[in-house]
Amino acid sequence: MKLIECPRDAMQGIHPFIPTGTKVEYLNALLRVGFDTIDIGSFVSPKAIPQLADTAEVLHRLDLDGVKSKLLVIVANERGAEEAVQHDMVHYLGYPFSISETFQRRNTNTDIEGSWGRIAHIAETARKAGKELVVYISMGFGNPYGDPWSPEIALHWTDRLVNELGVRIIALSDTVGVARPEDISALFKHLIPAMPQVEFGAHLHARLDNWRIKTDAAWNAGCRRFDGALKGYGGCPMAEDDLVGNLAMELFVQHLEATGHATGLDLKQLDRCVEMAARVFP
Repeated sequence: MKLIECPRDAMQGIHPFIPTGTKVEYLNALLRVGFDTIDIGSFVSPKAIPQLADTAEVLHRLDLDGVKSKLLVIVANERGAEEAVQHDMVHYLGYPFSISETFQRRNTNTDIEGSWGRIAHIAETARKAGKELVVYISMGFGNPYGDPWSPEIALHWTDRLVNELGVRIIALSDTVGVARPEDISALFKHLIPAMPQVEFGAHLHARLDNWRIKTDAAWNAGCRRFDGALKGYGGCPMAEDDLVGNLAMELFVQHLEATGHATGLDLKQLDRCVEMAARVFP
């Protein structure tokens, strides 16, 4: 089981700017919880995501002494990837590959085929630098724009990512919270046994009234990698005007522990971070 805490996703749509020192203090606290990975920032245009313009500075102010959590940053194009790999402490590059044409244009200013060209370059950049690429299948369970979606479309692009580009970590992403439990279950039940060499994850956006049925659907289908953000903060500002928050990580952790699935996290430190989150996010 791998739990990925995503303060980057929680912060990216927030205004006004969260001071760099506040981010560093919060992230340093999260690094002591014991998450497998922390999605810590992004190397994208500051015009697009001004909140994360200080990612490079944040990275170099982190206290990584004795930390086991790996760091992930999001990139949206070749330039961002080339900048990200210059930072030794970064382990993963994350790329949002949308299977909705509308969202791909809104999020990275290109169509799906253009995005494919970018991701091929990014995969090679990551490989040469000794970094690992995590691909998020954005709008992986449907979209609000009326673009075509089906499990077959999701499977088609997943197959290409694995067999043509050698991607080994893929997170199916419910970008705006439209996923139905039956679709979550069907995709993971098909993909996990069909591609045992791939680590499949769930990046679920959910509300307090439906996170449990979504995570249960993924878990029962064999998924053991989950993204979330404390207090359920966040959402993608490129997707819709009304953000659908992330899976509230502390609720998911409580659920796992209560059902006999030990997370290995420092639960007291997790509680401290939940309290901090209420102060960090306006």
